Amino acid sequence: MVHKEVVYVVSDSVGETAELVVKAVATQFNGGQVEVRRSSYVEEIDDIEDVLLLAKDSRAIIAYTIVIPELKEFLDRRAKDEGILAVDLLDPLMNAFETKLGREPHHQPGLVRKLDEEYFRKIEAIEFAVKYDDGRDPRGILKADIVLIGVSRTSKTPLSMFLAHKRFKVANVPLVPEVPPPEELYKIPRKNCIGLIISPDKLNEIRKERLKSLGLASRANYASYQRILEELDYAEKIMKRVGCPVIDVSNKAIEETAGLIMEILKKERSY
Repeated sequence: MVHKEVVYVVSDSVGETAELVVKAVATQFNGGQVEVRRSSYVEEIDDIEDVLLLAKDSRAIIAYTIVIPELKEFLDRRAKDEGILAVDLLDPLMNAFETKLGREPHHQPGLVRKLDEEYFRKIEAIEFAVKYDDGRDPRGILKADIVLIGVSRTSKTPLSMFLAHKRFKVANVPLVPEVPPPEELYKIPRKNCIGLIISPDKLNEIRKERLKSLGLASRANYASYQRILEELDYAEKIMKRVGCPVIDVSNKAIEETAGLIMEILKKERSY
């Protein structure tokens, strides 16, 4: 039976990083036969004393990722006093960054976890935007941070994706005269909804280009000026009924429109 070395992984956060490093190193010795005992969210000197007692009893190594200076210094000193081998997994790289960047680290635990949370919030928002794109499921209107409404070709989908990358959950609903908007649109606070309008000339130009790219006749009803005027008039009535803020996207880049939307949200929600 192969003897398993014991390593106590001590962290003021979860300790996943330290455990992965320990296991990666362990694979180079005894086929990776190592028993990792993790001690997470260590924030008190008493927590460290407990680990030191256990490590001494089992003649274990301590591998740690602690960024709070007082705890790190205490662990180093006490481990030396007790004859326990304790390894700081962050210190060499932390020192390299400090030298290269010329500034002190934050010494704040849990920052990686915070980054992970931000990342997953972004992914969740992107998945939301895809699921509730183009009025596909009206239930998304009630769950969204932002609901975009407007006629076809007013940049609703690219705006939804751009805002999703800013961690906003966005649903968008096309306004078509022949299709009544979902009732959910009238149940949400008006501050959650943004109407997108566009000049008839610009929309005519965009739709003609769209038809051309699809290999369809430019005279199709979709791009006819009369049809466009009807759609815009209908959309304006719906936006007035909803009472939502309206943005003219005629000559605006996606980033510019998104910036205006975020400003509106910030202003509306500060009241």
